[in-house]
Amino acid sequence: MSSHPNAKPQPRLAQSGDAAKIAGVINAAFRLAENFFIDTDRITVSEVEALLRTGAFLLIDGSDVLDGCVYVEARGERSYLGLLSVNPALQKGGVGSQLMAAGEDHCRRLGCHFMDILIVNLREDLPKFYGKRGYVETGTAPFPADVTTKLPVHFITMSKQLD
Repeated sequence: MSSHPNAKPQPRLAQSGDAAKIAGVINAAFRLAENFFIDTDRITVSEVEALLRTGAFLLIDGSDVLDGCVYVEARGERSYLGLLSVNPALQKGGVGSQLMAAGEDHCRRLGCHFMDILIVNLREDLPKFYGKRGYVETGTAPFPADVTTKLPVHFITMSKQLD
């Protein structure tokens, strides 16, 4: 198998056997970004398996662990994107942007016209990251009541037209 040495690995659709690797990269990325307000893992393998039944994960493979992943789910003309996670060693290198573009393209192919996301209000870097990609704030939503946090927290809802 020959490939250009500088070629970026392309995103692929996850299979059920990828669930443990998906949970691993999500938990590593979220632990780094969110440990100031939450102590628990973000997701379990069984939760990943459940999401694989309702939507899709797009992955970028690394050597032993995933470089990153994102979850997308078609919901009629709207779609949802979440759990964007990049291996902490590779963050700020374009993997997240590559996954965002792949997730949006995937949902366009499914006939969706809008992409919705939820971001944590305490992550002050996120509105700018998503804003540069065309997302606009549309409101707020409650954080899950069954998740214990060290600080008060809620979601900011954002959307983007995909057409």
